[in-house]
Formats: sequence, structure tokens, C-alpha cells
Amino acid sequence: MNMQFVEELSSKIRETLSKSPAGDLEKNIHALLQSAFSKLSLVSREEFDVQKEVLRQTREKLEAIEKQLSALEKNKA
Repeated sequence: MNMQFVEELSSKIRETLSKSPAGDLEKNIHALLQSAFSKLSLVSREEFDVQKEVLRQTREKLEAIEKQLSALEKNKA
């Protein structure tokens, strides 16, 4: 879920409510949705991709270290 989804949902609600006498209700629903989504502690796609790359690099380093350890253990034996 991202801000585009929130904005689209809010826009649809706003459009529906603009045709009814419930103008204040739209504002309250929008604020409620914004509050609910902000409490979810979501991250942006960009931040997710950065962390994914960091994890990939860390895994590569771990695999290299495991290979070195295995080679050392074979030499010791």
C-alpha cells in the first residue's frame, strides 16, 4: 500500500461525497485514512529497494566468509 493508493481512495470518497450533503464527513474520512496509514509504519519503495540491495551484498559477504572458513577448516584437518 502506498500514498498513491491512499490518494486514489480519498479521491473516490471525495467524489462520492461531493454529490451528497456530507461534505464534513469527507474531510473526517480523509483524516482518518491518513492517520491509519501513517500508523502502519510503511516504507517507500525506494527505501525498500535500498535495504534489499544491502541485504544482497551482506549475503554475498557471508557466503564468501563461509567458504573461507570451510577452506581453513579443511587445511587444519
